[in-house]
Amino acid sequence: MFGIGPLELGVIIVIAVLLFGPDRLPEFVRTAGRLLRQVRTMVSNAQNDLRNELGPEFADLDVRDLNPRSFVRKHLLDDLDDDFDDKPVSSMDATPQRLPAGVRAPFDPEAT
Repeated sequence: MFGIGPLELGVIIVIAVLLFGPDRLPEFVRTAGRLLRQVRTMVSNAQNDLRNELGPEFADLDVRDLNPRSFVRKHLLDDLDDDFDDKPVSSMDATPQRLPAGVRAPFDPEAT
């Protein structure tokens, strides 16, 4: 739940009781719950409006996909993971090759 552990949640509750007092705390919690419900409704309505305005091509649009990190992960990195899973690793790929004594390693002056 929001990355909050039980200890942090307990501290928040104690601070809320001290700030608002035990008699006004239930009213404050009700108001906060109402506000959260209204925000969720507004976000849901905005998502539905966006889907309706974009048309049927974007019916499966998820707003979280618009985040650049998740976009890159979904569209670029998932394809790479699939490519690597299909190719088995042979025993020659796993062992490093040693050069014979006296042979210099290949060098590309344009690469550096």
